[in-house]
Amino acid sequence: MIKKLILASLLLTAQLFSVTSHAALFDDTEARKKILEVEATMQSQNQASQAAIADLKSSQQALEQRIVAIEAITKGQVLSDMQSQIDGLKQEIARLNGALEVAAHNVDATQQRQKDLYGDTDARLRKLESAPVPDAAAAVDSAAPTVAPNKSSQEYQLLELANGLSRESKYKDAFNAYDKFLKDYPNSALAAEAIYGLGYSQFALKNYKSAMASQQKLIDLHADSPKVPDAMFNIANSQIQLGLVPGAKKTLRDLIAKFPNSEVVPVAQKRLKALESIK
Repeated sequence: MIKKLILASLLLTAQLFSVTSHAALFDDTEARKKILEVEATMQSQNQASQAAIADLKSSQQALEQRIVAIEAITKGQVLSDMQSQIDGLKQEIARLNGALEVAAHNVDATQQRQKDLYGDTDARLRKLESAPVPDAAAAVDSAAPTVAPNKSSQEYQLLELANGLSRESKYKDAFNAYDKFLKDYPNSALAAEAIYGLGYSQFALKNYKSAMASQQKLIDLHADSPKVPDAMFNIANSQIQLGLVPGAKKTLRDLIAKFPNSEVVPVAQKRLKALESIK
């Protein structure tokens, strides 16, 4: 379209020049006629050019409006996509929050079941145990040494002091007395009884791991001592307190199998029955 306008202008200019150049060859009337014709032609072409320019401007405006509309649509689509993603993320967060609440509830329920289980275990043990756990003093009295020291000796008096403190539930003082006895008389005939008393004092003071170590020492050093069944029973009780239920069951089974005639066996059997009843 623009090329056509340029060519038309050039043509008009050439014609005008031609008319001017040859005006002298024609008379005034004919010259004016030619000039009017050229002007009319130029005006007509000018109007056509103006119309074409107007059409171009209209087309340009239409294109600009379409571009604006397309940009608006594009932006709206992007915002719509972003909003969709945000809505999806919100739904995912809500789902995760729900899952966390369920998990927290399950943890609380599990912890409560464990507390109930431990409480039920303790209640069953207390209910099934009719015989008391033998204490250190009773154990010493029921297991006389092969060669007992003279009752007036410091060795005997120190062990009696430790036993008396244990009977009075002064377990810290009893522990110190048993410990001193074993340091002063490590090879005494009463050493097994002193080791048991030491371990039992540790158990009463809730030093369960130390109690197990002391009673195991008795078993290792004095395997023939009548105190071994009591030491094994004390180990089982320590294992229960530490939550080592499978180990406690094994210790009680070994005690019952190795020493079926021991006075502590009936209590051990009831305790084992209580442990095995727990699912």
